[in-house]
Amino acid sequence: MGVSTAAALAEEFESHRPRMFGLAYRILGSAQEAEDAVQDAYLRWNGTRREDIEQPAAWLAKTVTNLCLNRLTSARARREQYVGTWLPEPVITSGGTLGPLESAEQREAVSMALLVLLERLTPRERAVYVLREAFSYSHREIAGVLDASEAGCRQLYRRAARALADARPRFAPGHELRQRFVESFVAAARDGDVVGLEKILARDVTWWGDGGGKVAAATTPILGRENVLRFLAGIMAKFGSAEVTYAEVNGAPAMVMRTAGHLTAVASFEGSDGVVTGVRSVVNPDKLAFVERQLAAA
Repeated sequence: MGVSTAAALAEEFESHRPRMFGLAYRILGSAQEAEDAVQDAYLRWNGTRREDIEQPAAWLAKTVTNLCLNRLTSARARREQYVGTWLPEPVITSGGTLGPLESAEQREAVSMALLVLLERLTPRERAVYVLREAFSYSHREIAGVLDASEAGCRQLYRRAARALADARPRFAPGHELRQRFVESFVAAARDGDVVGLEKILARDVTWWGDGGGKVAAATTPILGRENVLRFLAGIMAKFGSAEVTYAEVNGAPAMVMRTAGHLTAVASFEGSDGVVTGVRSVVNPDKLAFVERQLAAA
């Protein structure tokens, strides 16, 4: 392969990389594993004769999906032994890292809440659901990706949609309301304003923390406003010494916390009827590495 041909192949692959990363991340829920899967796809792309690839986008989607299915099987086993609550790796999405998020449906498709729900699905159900919902693949196209029958893919999709239907929120607050949730929470936490926090949090609020056994975090979900307030009372001092900013993470406003110059937490907020109903806080430093790189490159 000549230098110019290799350069052209590399350039062609790079034009597809963002879409392939978005696909891999949605299937895996891990930015680092998604990067690895896309890099493995590049190695296969480089080792395949260009004339054997009739439709690059379709070839890459099939390659990446199947690489992710292999990874997801082993990832599930690791997650069963994970210390505490497992949450997806956060990704800053304002720069288009996961593709265009121009509608509420597109933002919801990459939300932390939905990615957690996708863990309920089998690997093939998850792949079918992501290809159908996030990338608008037809069942025939999905069948080609998975080397399965079209009828079989329809069945997988129906099972996936049914498994998620009851658990998905009936109403998702708009971008501006979510931003107010985050700002109000941070302001109250900084001031040690317990009364203010009590007003912001729903009676049945849930707090999920993912420390992965690397840093201190609640190992099980904290249920109910009183329990969450007691938990926050123990960590509010951190807000006074930390630098807190905001970013669009997984399609929604989120809190980004730095302590002594290091990224220490990314928290996403869910709400309904004007109050916060759920907070997902990632503090595992391994899971913050991708966002750290994004912030450094901004």
